[in-house]
Amino acid sequence: MILGYKLFRVRKDGSIGSLFIDRRAILPCGAWLKARRIPTKGFAVRPGWHATARPVAPHLSKRGRRWFKVELHGVTQVERPKSQGGAWYLAKWMKIL
Repeated sequence: MILGYKLFRVRKDGSIGSLFIDRRAILPCGAWLKARRIPTKGFAVRPGWHATARPVAPHLSKRGRRWFKVELHGVTQVERPKSQGGAWYLAKWMKIL
């Protein structure tokens, strides 16, 4: 198990969702969510839930968004530029805490 942070879009009704991929899905807190491969035009296909080691992603706007702590299983670490938050975690499973 690895703990990380993920930036989510917070809707007016208080529900949360992904920033870019499968934006319409409502993501529940406290439940294990299996990653799915969802090709999306304009985005690289990187299967897995994306999270960071720290709540930092300078390249992303925080407007209408909030960081959540997440628990991750089946993790691969990918090094990204510091301007993109540094190390990313790609996980097969995620639970929003």
